[in-house]
Amino acid sequence: MIAFREFGLRRGPRALLEGIDLTLHAGWKVGVVGRNGCGKSSLFAAIRGELDSDTGSMDMSADMRMASVAQETPALPDPAIDYVLGGDTELAAALADEARAQQVGDHAAVAQAHQRIEALNGYDGRARAGRLLHGLGFAPDTHEKPVASFSGGWRVRLNLARALMAPSELLLLDEPTNHLDLDAVLWLEEWLRRYPGMLLVISHDREFLDGVVSHVLHLHAGTGKLYAGNYTAFERQRAEQLRQQQIAHEKEQAERAHLQSFVDRFRAKASKAKQAQSRIKRLEKLAGTEAVRVERPFHFRFPEPGRLPTSMLGLDHAELGYPAKPGQGEAARVLGDVTLRIEAGDRIGLLGVNGAGKSTLVKSMVGELPLLSGERSAHKDLRVGYFAQHTVESLRAGASPFEHLSERAPGVSQQELRDWLGQWQFAGDRAFEPVDGFSGGERARLALALIAWDKPNLLLLDEPTNHLDLDMREALVDALEDYEGALVLVSHDRHLLGLVCDRFWRIGEGGLHVFDGDLDDYARWLRSRGQDTSASSASAPQTSARDRRRAAAQQRERARPLLKDVQQTEKRMQAIDKELADIETRMADPALYTEQPREAAELGKRQGELRAEHDTLETRWLELHEQIEALQDEHA
Repeated sequence: MIAFREFGLRRGPRALLEGIDLTLHAGWKVGVVGRNGCGKSSLFAAIRGELDSDTGSMDMSADMRMASVAQETPALPDPAIDYVLGGDTELAAALADEARAQQVGDHAAVAQAHQRIEALNGYDGRARAGRLLHGLGFAPDTHEKPVASFSGGWRVRLNLARALMAPSELLLLDEPTNHLDLDAVLWLEEWLRRYPGMLLVISHDREFLDGVVSHVLHLHAGTGKLYAGNYTAFERQRAEQLRQQQIAHEKEQAERAHLQSFVDRFRAKASKAKQAQSRIKRLEKLAGTEAVRVERPFHFRFPEPGRLPTSMLGLDHAELGYPAKPGQGEAARVLGDVTLRIEAGDRIGLLGVNGAGKSTLVKSMVGELPLLSGERSAHKDLRVGYFAQHTVESLRAGASPFEHLSERAPGVSQQELRDWLGQWQFAGDRAFEPVDGFSGGERARLALALIAWDKPNLLLLDEPTNHLDLDMREALVDALEDYEGALVLVSHDRHLLGLVCDRFWRIGEGGLHVFDGDLDDYARWLRSRGQDTSASSASAPQTSARDRRRAAAQQRERARPLLKDVQQTEKRMQAIDKELADIETRMADPALYTEQPREAAELGKRQGELRAEHDTLETRWLELHEQIEALQDEHA
């Protein structure tokens, strides 16, 4: 449990948070939301003990084990799997002690280390670390690679895996999906749903929040308010509260006007003086309810394209990759035999793990990356708006938004350029400030403004939301829904993909594949992948029908107890799911925590126990299927 009592934090002279008075209970999964700069990361720093409160207090159990993602990853020579395993510091120390004792032949120390490792359930530690790496997109042949060999984005994933490996009752995650592809986001969502401890997560991905959290802590104007339910439930509750606040304000203003009118008319009349004084007192006692100040979300639009040709862009039997550098061997082929057509009105989302070739495909479509073979055809009136993952970083240091735009639009009047930048919230002096001090979100907004200026008829957007907060993401959704040109989008944001794309292509296995379904179908496909036990018989040895029947009967006999165990495991998992759903329904009632706090605590504890059991059963279920598949492979 974490209890905040009149808690406050300051940033210099400014109050960042003040008067926070709430309690977070064991087993809760809390999404911490609010605009950039509202204090979310500072709140996490205070929970980690890196910041002291300026007012009030924060109470939490001194022995609560906490895990969070490190901001830096040293360039270590250690294998990735050992680095992740090190997240469980106690287990890593016991394993190191065991290795040292074996090296010097100290049998007593080896036995003692064995006892510690067994008590920590540590002999499957390496397998657990491997599962975390696999879930976050690391191919099996990379698990033994040194940490120093990974790029920045993959090192962030290593830090996330290390945090998930750590035993904890409290897990703090700040934007955990930023460097993940959609496949890894879906895996992480499933993992966090099973996490038995308390989770606090900052995220701008509303679908991810909807899939994970049981509560939302909204930080706004220096205050914090807790809501039961997921992000969609929070939006609904907040909208209703704002509506009721506005109604109360308007009712109060009407009463004020009526009372003031009476006072003004009869204050000077002796016969009405007493009534006038009574109304003056009532005026003084009115609550002073504030009018709702609507947080005007940011809006923008992509201009209507000048021309919109029917057939815009095509690749025919193209081989995509990176040409060989002089003296460095062959070209690096990424995708082969790619044939595609982009036509007016197409709205296509690209799916697949990072490294499969999504960005390579987009670069090849743009023409930035020459084809290794095949043909690229583009209509003469094609105007491409290209947002790459490196676009935000490529803005020129020291240059202002006005300078960036004037370089793109020579001869255009200063007023017209300033008007355009003003539409993108770079108004007044802001248009002339160097981009060096801009946040990632502001840089991304400027990059989109520059792209929109050219009136593209085809947008190729590669992870445009990485630096955007929820308001800006919603604005991008609205703009793309209204955009009249064609669109190809790479994103891990399911909310964006689901609303603006109506077709999906999957990149994988070295090629491009049309995916027949929506994002829910894709999530189901990911979960079922690997369960397809059909095997090719092309290379199978020739055996008689009698031998095959005997082998199949033996296989069924050996598989029967495993299948029975699978059914029992699934039955128990379904029962747990039902009980968890009942608990979550009861815990969604805010009155529970004020009227029956003991029952709320018991429910939170039971929720954690059930999720832990569900996690164990799911691991058992996977192991059983692996054993069944191994039996089938023996006789395939």
